[in-house]
Amino acid sequence: QVQLVESGGGLVQAGGSLRLSCVVSGRTFSRHTMRWFRQAPGRERESVAVISWSGDITWYEDSVKGRFTISRDNARSTLYLQMNSLKAEDTAVYYCNEDSGIWSWGKGTQVTVSS
Repeated sequence: QVQLVESGGGLVQAGGSLRLSCVVSGRTFSRHTMRWFRQAPGRERESVAVISWSGDITWYEDSVKGRFTISRDNARSTLYLQMNSLKAEDTAVYYCNEDSGIWSWGKGTQVTVSS
């Protein structure tokens, strides 16, 4: 059974940085395109960034382009999201999942940006 464990969130001032991690077990991580999602209070879960299995293709939601960087370490079965120049509107619970979101969701990691 797949297990997704997100970490690295916290409280940060606007303009600050955080690095999120997601450790995947129970699946062959290196074979899957992976995606970071986020869900703010009262809003639907939305896609933030995607990375191909090899790491050579990435996609970003418009509001995070130039500020967030998705990466992966297939040897460690770990997905990352480097978040710089954080804004209050980035406040949300962040989740990782397979590209289509078909795996069981983890608990996520809370990111709170104070303005």
